[in-house]
Amino acid sequence: MNYDKSGALLRTSFPGVDEPIRGKVRDIYVLEDSILMVTSDRLSAFDVVMPNGIPDKGKVLNSLSMFWFEKFPWIKNHVITADPKEYPAPFNEYTDDLKGRSMLVEKLDIFSVECVARGYIIGSGWKDYQKTGKICGIELNNGYAMADKLENPIFTPAFKAEQGDHDENITYAKVIDMIGSEKAAKLREITLRLYSEAAEYAETKGIIIADTKFEFGEKNAEIILADEVLTPDSSRFWPKNQYEPGKNPPSYDKQFVRDYLETLGWGKVAPGPLLPDDIVSKTRDKYLSAYEKITGSSLSL
Repeated sequence: MNYDKSGALLRTSFPGVDEPIRGKVRDIYVLEDSILMVTSDRLSAFDVVMPNGIPDKGKVLNSLSMFWFEKFPWIKNHVITADPKEYPAPFNEYTDDLKGRSMLVEKLDIFSVECVARGYIIGSGWKDYQKTGKICGIELNNGYAMADKLENPIFTPAFKAEQGDHDENITYAKVIDMIGSEKAAKLREITLRLYSEAAEYAETKGIIIADTKFEFGEKNAEIILADEVLTPDSSRFWPKNQYEPGKNPPSYDKQFVRDYLETLGWGKVAPGPLLPDDIVSKTRDKYLSAYEKITGSSLSL
């Protein structure tokens, strides 16, 4: 295991086990009949992984995903178990390192579509709307301000890029071309239902979910919810009591880091700059706050 000076887990490795597939945040161990996903404390911004991490960030992402998986029993998810004692050898010998930041999951055929739901107009959606009056080909009413709530949530898919590349916003028609009309319709329906139910719940906890993205896979012709779900890495979480249309709201997600990086004149290409201690500490606090507010309990660290 490789930790940085702050205690953030940057890389995993296990004696006698082949090196994992390393995503921006997760280390993926492909086993014979399953996959072990270990969520590191790495942080990526603008598709670049920063050289230092955010302590306990991986535990927030993993534990919050498990919370949401359990909250949506109507959609099957890919989790087999999140208890390291139940993992196959030798991983079951490393419970202290893996507890709270890993899950054993089914192997799926993953759709190459990022299923994005937007309830508010912000980020790349706001930029597209300013230029074209549309988001992912969806015509919107005139007169929206930045961070305005949309009349109804919209499905704005993206093509899932290879590691290091930027995801590409695409139209719903493109999704149909890629996977067919029936599966496209199911993904859109499930995405908007998940978002709407989560957003309604989160508001009772003082959190606005402005947008989020889901990933889905398929096994035996069944669509299955996969990867991470409604985390500060895959969503924009805003404090409801500080929300004001027309302004970029404060957040409980990595937008705080993005905003800091925008002040540096950095070219948004690797290598990323070293994050200062205060940015690391404040970001950690935001992730932990998101977990605590949404779940109503403190994270077990």
